Amino acid sequence: MFSLPQQTPLSRVEFSGGDAPSSYIQSVQSHNMTSKSLPASTEICRRVAENVARVMQGQTGSIRRLLAAFAAGGHVLLEDSPGTGKTTLAKALARSIDAQFKRVQFTPDLLPSDILGVAIFNQRDHEFQFHKGPIFTNILLADEINRASPRTQSALLEAMGENQVSVDGERRDLPELFFVIATQNPVEFRGTYPLPEAQMDRFAMEFTLGYVDPADEVSILSAQAETHPLEHLKPCVTLEEVTALKRATQQVRISEELKRYVVDLVAATRTMTGVQLGASPRASLALMKTSQALALYDGMDFVTPDHVRELAASVIAHRLVMEPQARFSGRTARGVVEEVLKKISVPA
Repeated sequence: MFSLPQQTPLSRVEFSGGDAPSSYIQSVQSHNMTSKSLPASTEICRRVAENVARVMQGQTGSIRRLLAAFAAGGHVLLEDSPGTGKTTLAKALARSIDAQFKRVQFTPDLLPSDILGVAIFNQRDHEFQFHKGPIFTNILLADEINRASPRTQSALLEAMGENQVSVDGERRDLPELFFVIATQNPVEFRGTYPLPEAQMDRFAMEFTLGYVDPADEVSILSAQAETHPLEHLKPCVTLEEVTALKRATQQVRISEELKRYVVDLVAATRTMTGVQLGASPRASLALMKTSQALALYDGMDFVTPDHVRELAASVIAHRLVMEPQARFSGRTARGVVEEVLKKISVPA
């Protein structure tokens, strides 16, 4: 079973779909397994989660979703107001893994070559030499991605979709472990460019951190009174262990009934009133894979409906395009997903 950090009680675990499923709470309470009984892959998840939780106070649910996307091989978009800890969460994950990490601060004057790299002519050898950009790494933090122009944003499309980049007509493969954590401020803030639908569809999951409870905020003040906890964070897993974790995630069983349930949830968004563009089959793949990862974190070798329902809003909502009238009336994409969850019956 996924071991929660000591300072975060079960009652404060955050779930994207609202309250925690009762069956999940009962499962956690009735199967309190020790670390020795955990499978190796689940033990890796526990170590990373506890390491990140040393920095991120009161964000157990966000850590849980982030790790689910990470093990599933997807990418994550964090959208929230400035100062809520988006960049800190990304850095904490990167420092918890003994892998290469690079950060790009997106600005309006950033060019695609600043991300992908550029070929420079070497006068001594009389040939062009390619200098790799920061995208050639294991974990990439695209900080405030919506502050760059659409032209620069599109530089990530091929990399996130196919794990490769094409520069000067030549294809260059990225590392096997390539994970993008992008942060963005809400579009109503000045100097931002909304991400296009194709870009949003590349992210396996999108969620917000929100503000922590007053007690946790006091703990944050105490922890950062002299130095930032990030300065003391050390890697707790190796790159080889992460690779094994991703392979183990693929082995988690998901029944044909649950696969159909995933497809029905995604397909229902395409016919909902007020939705201009529903979720694509890529959403179905992302929901299945992240549910497998979440089941593995919980120490289970099979996916349950609760895993699917817990991640549905975070995986599907950001892919929906709402009609203008629906937006003006206050309807949201997450609200549509909640309606779909109530509409589609859960397989027995």
